[in-house]
Amino acid sequence: MIKLNGRLPVRAICAVLVAATLLMVSTPVPAHAGDCAVPLAGTYTAFSDGQWAQTRRSFHDEASVTSSWTVTTTCLDYLDCTGQVSSDQGWSAPALCKSGMWTVTHDVPNWEPCPDGTAATGQQKFAFRSQTDLAKFEGWDTTLGPSGACGVNRWLVVSMPFTLTKRE
Repeated sequence: MIKLNGRLPVRAICAVLVAATLLMVSTPVPAHAGDCAVPLAGTYTAFSDGQWAQTRRSFHDEASVTSSWTVTTTCLDYLDCTGQVSSDQGWSAPALCKSGMWTVTHDVPNWEPCPDGTAATGQQKFAFRSQTDLAKFEGWDTTLGPSGACGVNRWLVVSMPFTLTKRE
């Protein structure tokens, strides 16, 4: 390739980028565990490991939680799935998959206790993906309390490892 003053011509760079983009768009992508090609359906065991909980990058113990999820989803293509999760803990929330990452978000009433006896609602978000197969998913369970709750102008965030395993 010809360099002008030590630089590649802009047209050559643009041509390479256009060719690479066309190749990516026109090449079919096979379904695998890292995408949304297969909808989640059935009963799963959800486990949040409180032994490895973190707040502000510091580890501390939280209660580990095991629950049962009933999941129904549908997929438009390998990039986009939506559906519903119902937990045996009494909540239900939408499930969404974008580019292989599943998310489920719901509110947790009275999550952050305050010294005055009140409590703030937390927003719990599960984010997970499959690394090897469609029977086990790994990710994070992160709950966020609102800034300003309990008179403190700082979000309380607790994150812990999360696994979701399909029951047979």
